[in-house]
Amino acid sequence: MPSTWTAEWDGPLLRVTTPAQGIAFAKDLDVLSVPELNSLIHRLRDYFRNRGQAVEWKTYGHDRPDLPARLRLAGFEPEETETVVIGDAAELAADTEPPHGVTIRETTARKDFDRIAHMESEVWGKDWSWLADDLASRCATSPGDVVVLVAEADGKVVSAAWLVGMPGTEFGGLWGGSTREQWRGRGVYRALVTRRAQIALGRGMKYLVVDASADSRPILQRLGFQKVTTTTPWVWSPRV
Repeated sequence: MPSTWTAEWDGPLLRVTTPAQGIAFAKDLDVLSVPELNSLIHRLRDYFRNRGQAVEWKTYGHDRPDLPARLRLAGFEPEETETVVIGDAAELAADTEPPHGVTIRETTARKDFDRIAHMESEVWGKDWSWLADDLASRCATSPGDVVVLVAEADGKVVSAAWLVGMPGTEFGGLWGGSTREQWRGRGVYRALVTRRAQIALGRGMKYLVVDASADSRPILQRLGFQKVTTTTPWVWSPRV
């Protein structure tokens, strides 16, 4: 994790604190009674309420069936469901050149992280300035496990993506990939996937996993990724 993050277990729940918001992951929830599950959810919500932060509980399609209802009763709301896909890095590493006029390079420079955050803010229409600090912290904390790629055209960031290794496993996670609208559908995202697969192979990673949006899932499945489950963020936010 970035040095600015902390993580603690509360029974089966991993509670992660970041400068931007909280994140929660859970396992083995089936052993809990309904009152125990409710109590776990309320403790998480109240912990971040006291911090004045939002918190995202990352649920999966294979979680216990009543989890979404329990989260909703505690004031959490669902965001867009994504598809978890896994691919073989060796099969994904075939040479794929970016479209004409686009260059892709690795970076650890803070000025590039600021440019990436600015691009993300424009793409999503939200303030993503926090991302620059997050990427800088990730690279400083674990430089051997994180590779950030920036795609540029005419000196402007058109897309960016990063590979995050998962020590102790054969997996690497693919994150980012947001692309400016005028450059979508031209092969930028695919080229970023290929380049990260090549890097992953060189670092001993066998598989790549992505939480794919509705836009990226068809591209990834055409490249050979296989669906394994879905994931839906349930978010609680403090009242303003």
